[in-house]
Amino acid sequence: MPGPGRRGAIAFFVIFGVSLVALAAGLNVGWIVMTWTEVGTLLLGVLVFAAIITGLILNTLFLVREIRRNEQHDAFVNAMTHELKTPITSIRLHLQTLLARGPTLSGEKRDEFYGVMLEDTTRLLETVEQVLHTGQAGRTPLHVERHDLGALAAECVAFTRSRLHLPDSAVKLAPADDPVEVLGDRNELRGAIVNLLDNAVKFSGDHVDVDVNVARNGDRALVKVRDHGPGLPTSEAKRIFRRFYRVPGPLTQRVKGTGLGLFIVQSAAKRHGGRAYAESGGPGAGSTFYLELPTAPPAKPA
Repeated sequence: MPGPGRRGAIAFFVIFGVSLVALAAGLNVGWIVMTWTEVGTLLLGVLVFAAIITGLILNTLFLVREIRRNEQHDAFVNAMTHELKTPITSIRLHLQTLLARGPTLSGEKRDEFYGVMLEDTTRLLETVEQVLHTGQAGRTPLHVERHDLGALAAECVAFTRSRLHLPDSAVKLAPADDPVEVLGDRNELRGAIVNLLDNAVKFSGDHVDVDVNVARNGDRALVKVRDHGPGLPTSEAKRIFRRFYRVPGPLTQRVKGTGLGLFIVQSAAKRHGGRAYAESGGPGAGSTFYLELPTAPPAKPA
């Protein structure tokens, strides 16, 4: 959500640009009135006026876009700081406790501490890998193989349940009617599905209820992830796949994240000749996210 300073800056540049356009229009009208009998001079004035107006509009749009981009970068830095600081602080606290009270702690308590620290280091590693993945998006070559998309989705669902300590009923995968095969890079496809699941769980609130479905639609394969969370305003359905973008509002501020997960999904989809998109009935109606990919051609007989 833009702060008061940023909102003021955006308002200033918009008002300033509109004022300059109005001033230029007034000067041009005056010029036309004064030189209407001189066709050549009038034509030159009109062309110069059009160039000035175009420059003013482009300059204003550029400034406003840069302000919003800087705002998104600041939000990303703040989110990353929190994502990195929280597990580091936890690991440090547990290590200090082990050093200070190690001999007096029971073996069970020490194992519990080791487990917490391992989870924290895993979280750190995932955050770093997500950032690295984003920076390398589209640059690394794809290792293309044939994959059963249903089996890959089942693996991602099991991984998400285990990592987030969720019961089977929280994230459910509907059985596929038929195998749905795609050609693609296993790591990128797995990362895209895991990020969709992670996003759905995060925005489900206290009651996690996520439905996953893999199906074939003509020559396209679909992974559909539906949550029963707060839903999305229609205007945000495309923006949420932008890098660093997070939907403004109090809910987003409470949910941890870097604004990179859905960007990674979209990048992986495009690299495989597909797309990612979202649908929602509006606030309070939940959201459905789709990963659409081309299906693999029939396998050649051995």
